[in-house]
Amino acid sequence: MMKLIRSILTVMTVTLLFSACTKVEVPVENELTPANFPKTEAQFLLASGTAYAKFRDQFATTYWQIQSLSTDEAIIPTRGSNWFDGGRYQQLHYHTWNADNPQVAGVWSWGFSTISSCNQILALFEQSPDSESKLNIAAEIKTLRALCFYLMMDVYGNIPLTTKFGDANQPQTQSRKDVFAFIEKEVKDALPRLSEVNDKSTYGRPTKFAAYALLAKMYLNAEVYTGTERNNDAVAMCDMLIKSNKFALADDYASIFKADNGPATSEFIFAIPYDNVQAPGQRFTWYNLHYALSAKYGLPWRISGPTSTLPEFYANFDSKTDVRNNVWLTGKQFDNSGKPILISTTKKGLDANYSGDDGATQISWQLEFSPQITFVNVQNFDVGSDVLGSAKGIRNNKYAPDAAATTNNGGNDVPVFRYADILLMKAEAILRGAAPTNGQTALGIVNELRTKRKAEAFTSISLDELLRERARELNWETWRRNDLIRFGKYEGSWGYKTDQNTYKRIFPIPSGERILNPNLKQNTGY
Repeated sequence: MMKLIRSILTVMTVTLLFSACTKVEVPVENELTPANFPKTEAQFLLASGTAYAKFRDQFATTYWQIQSLSTDEAIIPTRGSNWFDGGRYQQLHYHTWNADNPQVAGVWSWGFSTISSCNQILALFEQSPDSESKLNIAAEIKTLRALCFYLMMDVYGNIPLTTKFGDANQPQTQSRKDVFAFIEKEVKDALPRLSEVNDKSTYGRPTKFAAYALLAKMYLNAEVYTGTERNNDAVAMCDMLIKSNKFALADDYASIFKADNGPATSEFIFAIPYDNVQAPGQRFTWYNLHYALSAKYGLPWRISGPTSTLPEFYANFDSKTDVRNNVWLTGKQFDNSGKPILISTTKKGLDANYSGDDGATQISWQLEFSPQITFVNVQNFDVGSDVLGSAKGIRNNKYAPDAAATTNNGGNDVPVFRYADILLMKAEAILRGAAPTNGQTALGIVNELRTKRKAEAFTSISLDELLRERARELNWETWRRNDLIRFGKYEGSWGYKTDQNTYKRIFPIPSGERILNPNLKQNTGY
């Protein structure tokens, strides 16, 4: 999509670049000190930019990986000598990670650096006289911080609650139950000052609706986090969003994830704005597709394409009419005119196991994605460096390639909370025993979604089928691990993974963090 630099603003001696088009301006980093603390609403917004930049940074990469590669949703095998990286992705698949895994450490660093940035911004705000603008923007930052605490609690269980910037005291880990209570209070306290506006002016910032969605997600998972179910509370929060009439299921599922998505997307409750120049960090095309598809999508850079799904996950897509099937690339591939996509290679280059005397003979092979992920070297998690190896695995193309991108960063915004998820959460909470409201039943809600997605209506609905519906609707949106744990299926077997240890439902506190702060108590099993 076209991106234009709309304004260059000089505020308090800081020059800030904002990108714009059909999307709202993306928060960027800035330099602010007590000597030039903000006073106006615009200045408070600018001062909060670092927190949003940090939150954006790893959400669609390292955080996505830890939530998806540890499940049946996605796998990054080694492809020849590429993507082994010390076995970090292999460990996520097998559930053999430890406290030294780089992705485990990376997510901790990302989450708590974003929290620290929020703390720094709030400390800066404290030096400014109270005003409506200050208190309102502070509520947004506190809600963003609460969201980060939630994500860290979900991943690591017992975590420190650091709320003061520059505190020299080394924090201790708090119980998951206490962290849950803190987040709940923090969000409820912020709610009165969060905006009810849902348009370009609030896009990418926490609103009341983002707060309701966060609480709904917490309440649906409350039994996992605290041992006490709160399904009626989950329904109540979902109803706050449903009855607001601010959101609706999209008529065109594919449009939700296009490179020109943004504030006009009717399903986005809270999304992270990305831009291929001004706000990089979303690289799904680079991760997911195949180098031979670059020309089809008009990309001037080479796709790496290590990531695919597993046959067990793809089996959820069993309706011939469901438009959500279109997120997958499987079988023989064709260009936009219908011509086969051909790869020039040799017989030996196509298949390294070819043993004929004419292995050097040049051939053209039509790109064909095979569903099975078979290894040529199990120890190295390697599917092979030949052309057949590069085409192993069905590919996800949910976030459509950004033809305007000159690098591997896409401009597609990524949802954190989406309206379809709210409907599915309400249906699930009712199935788990919550009282139905507003005349809605679990079956009716799911069929409302399926009708919109051109899938056949169900005559009945079970929890197992609802989990499958969540896979169809929310794949590649960072919720698969969260779902499997809540449904008691995270210990299952898929691909080459057979580990059934329940302590793997949370990740270890990284070794480096415990060296820096011995007060951090390691999680059980690690």
